[in-house]
Amino acid sequence: MAATINLLYVIFLLAVVPVLSYRTTRREELLLLPRKALYFSAALSQWLLALLTLFIILITAAPLAGMRTLAWGDFARWTAGVVGASLAGIGLSLLLEALGRWPEESALVRRLIPRSPREKLWALFIVAPTAGVCEEFIFRGYLLANLVHLTHSIPLAWALSSIAFGLCHAYQNTSGAARATLLGAVLAAPVVLAHSIYPAIVAHFLIDVAGLLWIGPAIVKTVASDE
Repeated sequence: MAATINLLYVIFLLAVVPVLSYRTTRREELLLLPRKALYFSAALSQWLLALLTLFIILITAAPLAGMRTLAWGDFARWTAGVVGASLAGIGLSLLLEALGRWPEESALVRRLIPRSPREKLWALFIVAPTAGVCEEFIFRGYLLANLVHLTHSIPLAWALSSIAFGLCHAYQNTSGAARATLLGAVLAAPVVLAHSIYPAIVAHFLIDVAGLLWIGPAIVKTVASDE
């Protein structure tokens, strides 16, 4: 029974969650909500999915990928995981934007970029930490490990979990979903190589902070000047 529940939940994360995410975020009324309401809604949905994932783990004893802290002797790998994944993720975003992807960003993505100091605090203390903890726990903690268990292949599990992560960002248009897929692959690297999810959580947080407070505002300014 436990194995069946895990299999069904893996399918749910691979196929159902991306569809639900896409359909929910394509609702035009979201663009009319105050930005802080959007932040709260996004954070709440991520925490609910993370809690559901935790419930599945508790009732099935599902495998987990690297859900332990690195020993002090592995501190170099911990640091390398954080720095390497952060620089790779931020560098990837900068490279894709430099290639002219700014005008393709969806209206919702531009709407999510904070403008006021208070909105930036929300992004720094609510949005980015929530994404770092919840998305890494779900996609690199639970999904990656269970795909390895089901497929008996780390590269295949790495690819499938990254694609699922990218599809959950399909509201960012095709280029955004592709960027998220590559980012998911980057964030899986420290989990696979350093055997810990915690560098990925920190790196994800830093990448989102850079995107919301640095790269994102540049996108808004560039799109505005192009228009």
